[in-house]
Amino acid sequence: MTRIALCQIPVSPDPAANLERAREALARAEGADLAIFPEATLTRYGRRITDLAEPLDGPFVSGLAEAAKQHGLAVIAGVFEPGEDRVHNTAVAIDAEGAVRGAYRKIHLFDSFGAKESDLVAPGAEPTVVELAGLRVGLVTCYDIRFPELTRALVDQGAELFAVIAAWGSGPLKEDHWVTLVRARALENTTWTAAVGQAPNPAESSDGFGVGRSMLVDPLGVVRADLGTGPGVQVVEVDHEWTTTARATLPSLQHRVLQGQAIVK
Repeated sequence: MTRIALCQIPVSPDPAANLERAREALARAEGADLAIFPEATLTRYGRRITDLAEPLDGPFVSGLAEAAKQHGLAVIAGVFEPGEDRVHNTAVAIDAEGAVRGAYRKIHLFDSFGAKESDLVAPGAEPTVVELAGLRVGLVTCYDIRFPELTRALVDQGAELFAVIAAWGSGPLKEDHWVTLVRARALENTTWTAAVGQAPNPAESSDGFGVGRSMLVDPLGVVRADLGTGPGVQVVEVDHEWTTTARATLPSLQHRVLQGQAIVK
């Protein structure tokens, strides 16, 4: 078993306030091996991200790392890194000793539903699996969840868990999209999926980011936990023996065919 804290927090424009919220959430994650925070935990989306972006050795990630070490658990969180002409939307992975073990720069940018993330954010290029809390964790950020080829690439790299972080936009059917897509990525890859979104922040509600609905979904697509819309921290369990059972029952990864040729796993 691996115990994961789903840390569904509201995010403000102020990095210092968000770091304090993250520290409070980690204090509530008693007994967890890994805590997962939303996309853009550093600062809320907006043009300010170009001014507030920090390198991975900056004060925000350093503060998270200190808290991870203090509480003895690994952490995944969304930040913005400075780039050449635009920032990167980055998921950073920190181990229980406070060391940065990896970072994933979001590949698929949210140029949809009237938004244009690519105005401010440069895309990444590499699917990323990190060794964290005794697991191989595949990192996925928000709009990425709409692209099944990414999670397929991650499972082919040996991912045992997908960690999906999001600042999901609200709107007609959007919450349904989130739930459906998270469950689909878990089921089609028979892989545990821990998906954590921002809780709504009433003080910043005009931008529409944050619907909550953080979830743990098992390898057969069953929702094991759903935090609803309010802020919260919930510790859930990932049962690795169930992955073996699920894949014996539904060996779809072994049955894949590409252009008439079976894919040997």
